[in-house]
Amino acid sequence: MLRNRTGVILLTALAPSVWGTTYYVTTQYLPPDRPLLAGVLRALPAGLLLMAGTRRLPHGVWWWRSLLLGTLNIGAFFALLFIAAYRLPGGVAATIGALQPLLVAVFSAGLLGDRLTVRTVLTGLTGVAGVSLLVLQSGARLDALGVLAALGSAVVMATGVVLSKRWPAPAPLLATTGWQLVAGGLVLLPVALLAEGPPPSSLTAGNLLGYGYLTLIGAAVAYALWFRGIRELPPTDVTFLGLLSPVVATVVGWLALGQQLTAVQALGGALILGSLVAAQLRPLPALPQPART
Repeated sequence: MLRNRTGVILLTALAPSVWGTTYYVTTQYLPPDRPLLAGVLRALPAGLLLMAGTRRLPHGVWWWRSLLLGTLNIGAFFALLFIAAYRLPGGVAATIGALQPLLVAVFSAGLLGDRLTVRTVLTGLTGVAGVSLLVLQSGARLDALGVLAALGSAVVMATGVVLSKRWPAPAPLLATTGWQLVAGGLVLLPVALLAEGPPPSSLTAGNLLGYGYLTLIGAAVAYALWFRGIRELPPTDVTFLGLLSPVVATVVGWLALGQQLTAVQALGGALILGSLVAAQLRPLPALPQPART
């Protein structure tokens, strides 16, 4: 059982690790100033591909549940993240987003009956501190709308994670992943058209390679692993793994883009890794009490 749990954790951790490469792929391979288009082309084709492969459609309540979960986990999350990214320095948005494990813990207590422990709160605060040290720059400006959007993105994603746990899907994992990706992509499509206009008239080979990576690896594979983790692990444990994303983004920027890595950032990365490892540890069973004679 322990080995199986460890395997699920490691596979689930691949999803936020892949998402940590999104900034590099977006800046190096995609057309500039089209993040919402990237979100649509990341989600919608991947979802259609998974649905075509599984040949399963939602039925009954899963039509509206898929729409709601896809909106929370993908469509609304991407849109709010886009607003936060444009109105806040990346470090501020990432630090606010690091509140997500704490939000999931609170929502899980209310919707799933899970116990909110002091250890979870302290571990979550350590993760937030680690992300702030890793990515937050001194003198970063704050924008009220940007802060609300960043907080909103964390809230909708946390809600989506907890509801995904509350509503176990009757269909295979790849099918339900496809449903959510299609729903999220369709919700995001009109927002992208209104905010960014029509797609570019021509795309380079590099653009196509970048979009292909985000579709196949960043969405189809990563979200399948993520939703599998939600099915098999406590939701709070899963969202702590999401803190890997800024760590991977920082390491990729250091290795591939020559960005500077300071001792403070290294400390922040160590705090993040420590918090997510601590979040996965199970309490030791109580020792049996000796029988009274």
